Amino acid sequence: MADGEVIDWLMEGDPAVRWQAMRDLLGAPEAEVEAERKLVAASGWGGRLLDLQKPDGSWGPSVYGKWTGTFYTLLVLRDLGLREDSAAARIAAERVLNAGHRPADGGLNFGTEPTSETCVSGMGLSMLARFGVDGDRVRGLVAYLLGEHMADGGWNCQRARGATHSSFHTTISALEGLFELRQRGDGEHLREASERGHEFLLAHRLFRSHRTGAVVKDEFTRFHFPPRWHYDVLRGLDFLRAAGAPRDERLADAVTLVRERRKSDGCWRLASPYRGAEHFEMEAGGQPSRWNTLRALRVLQWWEGG
Repeated sequence: MADGEVIDWLMEGDPAVRWQAMRDLLGAPEAEVEAERKLVAASGWGGRLLDLQKPDGSWGPSVYGKWTGTFYTLLVLRDLGLREDSAAARIAAERVLNAGHRPADGGLNFGTEPTSETCVSGMGLSMLARFGVDGDRVRGLVAYLLGEHMADGGWNCQRARGATHSSFHTTISALEGLFELRQRGDGEHLREASERGHEFLLAHRLFRSHRTGAVVKDEFTRFHFPPRWHYDVLRGLDFLRAAGAPRDERLADAVTLVRERRKSDGCWRLASPYRGAEHFEMEAGGQPSRWNTLRALRVLQWWEGG
């Protein structure tokens, strides 16, 4: 398929894909984009997830249950683009904060430990900021993340256990949390921390060792949706695009990888899903993925200056 036909194929998909294709690939008027975005709550993947929400605002057997608990369900709704003013999402986000807040250090954790977990805290901040939860505990969560920032510019949830090098997984989660806060106008003071995190990814060309140049993990080269807490190259590139990062030459290897993963039909395939329970299957592993195709096309458009 030519690009125009691929976009037509995207526009035949879920409202979550359609509204983002309209915004990012077609440059549709804002009013039309927002009208389409409202459908995320009423139909398709987003509507199905909201229909599964319990009367108390939760999902799943536990807040952090993989992948059907409230925490990971909210992450998916964030990625689908559920509107910021969703009352259902805000109630759920408040439940996440109440269940996971750790007064000892201000972050989030859902295990038995009294201290926080950095990756969970970054993901949690992203949903709290997206869906309008504020207050002293959220500000404490930000302070916790800033306090966990490592010398190489990134974050690692194993820092308290002696880790001295940042993790791609934890770094992307922390960066997305800070980004969501900055998006709502509350986080200009986070610019330096965000840019240091960007630099960590750039220094590693998004998936390579900064010492040897070797691919850090083959799994980073496979494109997943939903990503859950995992990092991959397409997630990293799409984040930097959304964050307005410069088109740095150190991204060239990652962009080439995305181009090479495009199939002859013009689409990108979905990697096998991460192990764990799901509410329902959105797209099948190994098959053409509207979600991956949307993200890959907008990354390439950004890289090429479109």
